[in-house]
Amino acid sequence: MHALQATLATHVQLRDGFPKSPRTVAGFDVGIEDGGATTRAAAVLLDADTCAVIDQQVAHLPTRMPDIPDLLSFRELPALLAALALLKHAPDLALIDGHGIAHPRRFGIAAHFGVATGLPSIGVAGTVLVGEARMALHDMRGAFTPLRDGKQQIGWLLRSKPGSPPLVVSPGHKVAMPSAPELVMRFVTHHRLPEPTRLASRLALRTNGLHSEEEA
Repeated sequence: MHALQATLATHVQLRDGFPKSPRTVAGFDVGIEDGGATTRAAAVLLDADTCAVIDQQVAHLPTRMPDIPDLLSFRELPALLAALALLKHAPDLALIDGHGIAHPRRFGIAAHFGVATGLPSIGVAGTVLVGEARMALHDMRGAFTPLRDGKQQIGWLLRSKPGSPPLVVSPGHKVAMPSAPELVMRFVTHHRLPEPTRLASRLALRTNGLHSEEEA
């Protein structure tokens, strides 16, 4: 599976392939239920200009893989594809709760999702999986600094909300490296997470019978 990841990673396109003015954006989040027996994927489709919700769907599939950290995309992708298929229509841009190319083999869940669907995608994660930032990140809204693994830039650390930990933003597919942080900030309102993934995460928790405070 590591070899397959490396092969599939060669299909990732790191150039902008989305409409100049996207009309819709979707957020995706994946979780598990029933002690890990069921994988749950939530998808929320929004108007790209107003962030108004157009559609939201949740898919539940039997889990067919163990929890292996750097192979999570193989475990999560089937449920994500099922949730995408339930939406009224595919989005112009997808924000995935997870990593794009900021991954040991440059093929996290956002990259896997993008290559499998052909949709422009960006990974938005809460923690660094690989790499480090060599420049300090200012504590101001919208500040970002490169995330590098060796000499290669694999993403950004993005301060979406002052006083909050930065997000790890990396292109998944059909998104150029310079475009990724600006696109994510376009959908950040008052919270740390951009609205598409924040709403998808909230939907997933609600569907699972869990409740949490509004994402800070």
